[in-house]
Amino acid sequence: MTTNKRFILKRRPNGDPVPEDFELREEPLPEIADGQFLIHNQYASLDPAMRGWMDDRPSYMPPIPLDSPFRASTIGIVEESKAEGFEKGQWVMGLNGIEEYSVGMVGGFTQPIDPDAVPSVTNYLSLFGAVGMTAYFGFLEVCEPKEGDTVLVTGAAGAVGSIVGQLAKIKGCRAVGIAGGPEKCARLTERYNYDAAIDYRGKDQAALNAAIKEAAPDGVDVIFENVGGIILDAGLDNINNDARIGLCGLISEYNSTEPVGARNLWKLIVHRAKIQGLLVADYVERFGEGAAEMGVCAAEGKINIDEHIDEGIENTYDAFMRLFEGSNQGKMILKIA
Repeated sequence: MTTNKRFILKRRPNGDPVPEDFELREEPLPEIADGQFLIHNQYASLDPAMRGWMDDRPSYMPPIPLDSPFRASTIGIVEESKAEGFEKGQWVMGLNGIEEYSVGMVGGFTQPIDPDAVPSVTNYLSLFGAVGMTAYFGFLEVCEPKEGDTVLVTGAAGAVGSIVGQLAKIKGCRAVGIAGGPEKCARLTERYNYDAAIDYRGKDQAALNAAIKEAAPDGVDVIFENVGGIILDAGLDNINNDARIGLCGLISEYNSTEPVGARNLWKLIVHRAKIQGLLVADYVERFGEGAAEMGVCAAEGKINIDEHIDEGIENTYDAFMRLFEGSNQGKMILKIA
């Protein structure tokens, strides 16, 4: 190969991203210097948080520069190396671009992985990657579940939410999930071990409030929040005293062009509850611990994980937008190679 296909961010989206915000560009294959290695990317993780990286505003990561490839967690194979510790043919995982080839360097984000240590190498982008670790540490460390708690998970059929519900059951909690559509709600109870599922589609805040009350008649002790908007407001309407809310994501608000804010925060005062944002980067040094625990749970059949893999770098936009349409059936992954 002498060329490199790259999925480029051409302009910053205003509201929902549109195809014109991006460009599939073919450029010369990058050359590597001493201490660097060339990665042939095989798979890329597509996550809602990537929408925030497109905007030019302060965040936990710098915005993606214009005319640069769409940033993503990727796994690939070392094609060429001038770096100690990285050999041709070795599998690696890192934060690179959605492109056929990326340049890594010693001391960077990219690290070796063992494809034989997991059922599928793509599991490094789901259960054993940032998704699984977000669920594990976000739920156990931030939400502090106790046996007998009622746990409400929004975006419950998503990559993170589906794992949180199963962790809740492992910890002896009652798990209530909110998802979009009868198919996803069925998956919550039949595959992810939720006690109850609520379909948010076609419901206003009052109807959501009533549905949560029916599914959690004794109130909610923990909310693992992935969605925001009226779903968060309805959840706050049902919290118990000393409830814990872990704020993982606000996917319903990411493409909004108008300011959005939670309107029921006063419920935190009434119930002496706490809400805390969570970021998986805070737990990087403990990923080994979390991955080991998740591996045991998966081996014992206590955790199921689904992956939705679309193929082809030319299909990046359509695959990414599945996250906001709700049409993906599991952790969204793009097969690049």
